[in-house]
Amino acid sequence: MAADLRFLAARISAEINARPEQAKAAIELLDEGSTVPFIARYRKEVTGGLDDTQLRNLAERLVYLRELEARRDAIVESITGQGKMTDELMTKVAGAETKAELEDLYLPYKPKRRTRAEIARERGLGPLAETILAERAREPAVLAEGFVTADVPDVKTALEGARDIIAEGIAENADLLGRLRAHMRQAALLKAKVVDGKQAAGEKFSDYFDHSERWATAPGHRALAMLRGWNEEVLTLTIEADAETASPNKPVERMIVAAYEIGTSRPGDRWLLEVASWTWRVKLSMSLSLDLMRELRERAEEEAIHVFARNLKDLLLAAPAGSRATMGLDPGIRTGVKVAVVDGTGKVVATSTVYPFQPRNDVRGAQVELASLIRKHNVELISIGNGTGSRETEKLVADMLAELPAPKPTKVIVSEAGASVYSASATAAAEFPDLDVSLRGAVSIARRLQDPLAELVKIEPKSIGVGQYQHDVDQQKLSRSLDAVVEDAVNAVGVDLNTASAPLLSRVSGLGPSIADAIVRHRDSEGRFETRKDLLKVARLGGRTFEQCAGFLRIPNGKEPLDSSSVHPEAYGVAKKIVAACGRDLRALMGDSAVLKSVDPRQFIDEKFGLPTVRDIIAELEKPGRDPRPSFKTATFAEGVNEISDLKPGMVLEGTVTNVAAFGAFVDIGVHQDGLVHVSQLADRFVKDPHEVVKAGDVVKVRVVEVDAKRKRIALSMKRDDGSSAPPPRGDSRANQGSRPQNERRPAAQKPESQGAFGAALAEAMKRK
Repeated sequence: MAADLRFLAARISAEINARPEQAKAAIELLDEGSTVPFIARYRKEVTGGLDDTQLRNLAERLVYLRELEARRDAIVESITGQGKMTDELMTKVAGAETKAELEDLYLPYKPKRRTRAEIARERGLGPLAETILAERAREPAVLAEGFVTADVPDVKTALEGARDIIAEGIAENADLLGRLRAHMRQAALLKAKVVDGKQAAGEKFSDYFDHSERWATAPGHRALAMLRGWNEEVLTLTIEADAETASPNKPVERMIVAAYEIGTSRPGDRWLLEVASWTWRVKLSMSLSLDLMRELRERAEEEAIHVFARNLKDLLLAAPAGSRATMGLDPGIRTGVKVAVVDGTGKVVATSTVYPFQPRNDVRGAQVELASLIRKHNVELISIGNGTGSRETEKLVADMLAELPAPKPTKVIVSEAGASVYSASATAAAEFPDLDVSLRGAVSIARRLQDPLAELVKIEPKSIGVGQYQHDVDQQKLSRSLDAVVEDAVNAVGVDLNTASAPLLSRVSGLGPSIADAIVRHRDSEGRFETRKDLLKVARLGGRTFEQCAGFLRIPNGKEPLDSSSVHPEAYGVAKKIVAACGRDLRALMGDSAVLKSVDPRQFIDEKFGLPTVRDIIAELEKPGRDPRPSFKTATFAEGVNEISDLKPGMVLEGTVTNVAAFGAFVDIGVHQDGLVHVSQLADRFVKDPHEVVKAGDVVKVRVVEVDAKRKRIALSMKRDDGSSAPPPRGDSRANQGSRPQNERRPAAQKPESQGAFGAALAEAMKRK
């Protein structure tokens, strides 16, 4: 019964807004081993131009539908093996569109422990149940008298057995279950209450101590908060089918009554009304509530994973500071501030530890050491981790910079999320075998300012800290989603084949950890790659892998100029025809937009390469090896605002968006606790999705609305307030911030500023709405 490719393509195409033939072509490419980035970039003619988002959705749905078909086959085999398959049942099984529908159909045939209904049938009470259902005018108790036996000692026992049989039939009625579940999805209430005596310990869940809302519209972040409170035994969480409570007037019970055409006047009907109510209370209410609780969790997890993925993408594609000597500072109070200096290539050239805070309080010694390293290595940027002690370390650096002559380095507060994880990882140990674990974090903090993508790919995505309840969601689903984001980001930017680390190479289309390691080993033993074709000399890297990865690997200043571009080697012939038609040398033509814009791409279409590919080639020749990431800019924290106690309502501050959730955006304003701009405060218009206005890494101006120091909550607004806190337009959120061009040094007269390039989302903040 396994679905054929055409059926799957037709089903998925409607969901991704594509034609069936597009979906079919994409499925075939995926089944052949092609990656999403490769298909999206280099197989546009085959798929009709499906983009990476459509392809990711297609791949995800394909997994689900194939799992559905495998389960369908298993159920058909099981029921057929029992000799209970009918044409009608087969039609229903074949038509089930979800796993839940399949399981409802399979429920009566699913092997189970010996039930009360089964025991009643063994005692011969099946005919009694059938008679009561068929002959409603007769009194059930009178009918039961004929079934009293040694195993059934009295009428009460006989009626209880008949009730159990009928109740099991009701509970396994797939059509009825579907209707009841659909009704509950619309009408059910989600209720949370605090467990007596847990008020103090569970204060962070106080918003839900006496909370009720419709199940259908409960936002994912609130659902996950309540589910966490339930798991921590602070809250009780229930799902009520209806607001109505008076039986038998509950709609759910009326639906059971209607399904079995139970009236009110006949003796059998009156008895069956009681059975229907009992079945709902004892069997269906709990099982359907658990079903909805599971659906609620799945829905909330999907939303949370989506939020995490979007924020991770923004963080990975944050603006790189570029090849500039950088000092990384990993703040610490008692253990000292760890220092690492890397040159423009990211190579570690110096490390140190200074102790400006308690118990040593060697402020002057620390400043002298930092100043010496800055002068010796021509440091242009100082990257300060945003963990414990960051503002104290920032003040230390600011005071030191005030005494330095121009030109002075620029200091930047960066997210240190995941730095400790990286420090203790096998990757860090292999990269820095002789470097103390405590200093590796400072190296990571420096490098992630130079190139966030290249450094963050070394860290497990879940440890980067831009998620919403990331520890509460399905970890396999989360990993799949985040891995896809990392893969898309790496391939969108492209990778320098001769400088990339093994972790970065492993994320390139078609490669993996083992091939990436082989590339690095080959590079170390044989020297730099002169052309992309040299990749074929790497052990175990064959033609298929080369096809998938070659277009995403760059060789600047190599023998073949096109190797520095995103033009795939398979299309070099087309590119060279375009060059010949322009009558120019390839190197001279690359970057000459005026000439290339005059080229008619239709002249170069052939049997393999259509208009989309030719247009991509011309665009790449115009801007070879272009980086899709924005230019490097920073935010300025307010002087004297270091703690939450320094905040006052009405203050207008500059900060960096650290995290975007369905309910708003978190902004780092330099006080160790991110503030929340609720979705209703993001703009002077209705905002449905906060990502319409901001993204992680954006520099914004905010106004302090409310401060709750006890609960560590800061309410912010980006709405206009006498024009002083107007947010920049979407698409220009990094503009008009007074930032300098990437490579311009700070003027000597300018006072050092506290900055944040792409602050980290605070995990605790994400636990709250």
